Amino acid sequence: MAEILKREFIYFWYYFDIQLRQIAGYWILGMVLGSVISVFGKEKIHRLFAALQGKKLGALGVIPASLIGIASPLCMYGTIPIAASFSEKGMADDWLAAFMMSSILLNPQLLFYSMALGPAALLIRFASCFVCGAVAGLCVRYFYRHKSFFNFSGFTAPANRDADPNLALRFLKNLWRNVKATGLYFLIGVVLSALFQRYVPSEAMAFLFGEKNRGFGLLMAATVGVPLYMCGGGTIPLLQQWLGSGMSMGSAAAFMITGPATKITNLGAVKITLGLRRFVLYLVFTILFALLTGLLIDALL
Repeated sequence: MAEILKREFIYFWYYFDIQLRQIAGYWILGMVLGSVISVFGKEKIHRLFAALQGKKLGALGVIPASLIGIASPLCMYGTIPIAASFSEKGMADDWLAAFMMSSILLNPQLLFYSMALGPAALLIRFASCFVCGAVAGLCVRYFYRHKSFFNFSGFTAPANRDADPNLALRFLKNLWRNVKATGLYFLIGVVLSALFQRYVPSEAMAFLFGEKNRGFGLLMAATVGVPLYMCGGGTIPLLQQWLGSGMSMGSAAAFMITGPATKITNLGAVKITLGLRRFVLYLVFTILFALLTGLLIDALL
């Protein structure tokens, strides 16, 4: 028995070490560049969004709003008070919806980290998150034209934690917060990836999520994203392994949309601002968009 356990540990460590070497550099890059943007660019990004208010862009305003949402380094609980302050100043709900939706799905740190999945997956992740934000904004614009979509009562602007007068210390403190927030999930993702490599045949992954089982695979990927997605840092190693084992790019895209959109902490924040009925609409929109995006990507590729 001891020999079996020792052999299995050696196998596990072999896969763990390979996965860690492959992906650790991207995680570190995401942490560093994400902190640089958060410390030195966050205020400029939000001022850029505020500057849209005076422009007569109409429905086209969802385009820059969605792009700025992706560029914003704040988590959802940080984004909502910012959106509330914009709403008080008269920012249109459709632009706010585009900004918040894309901000939920992607941020600079996760975008840099997603480079580990390869250029195609990186481009698909960026494009699908941007389009999802823009479409969400358009839906709010045309279905809630004459009524308010959000309820921001009770939200105030968050205190700025990046306030140390020493720029180097400000950056290091932000970086340490990012490491603490994602480091454990990153290691869990690498462990799960190693276990998948050791014990789940690639043929099984190809059957569940591959091209030959397209509809079911997309539904599975979108569904698995709901309970499994705790942190972007933990899912990148898994996605890298799944894609290498035969997961279709469309299934990966569906997972990358439903995962962050239904992350428990994000759902709590969204529920507060939307109320039950619009919260259900948000969930239905997210799942439908993920499935349609996955189908389109698999059809094109």
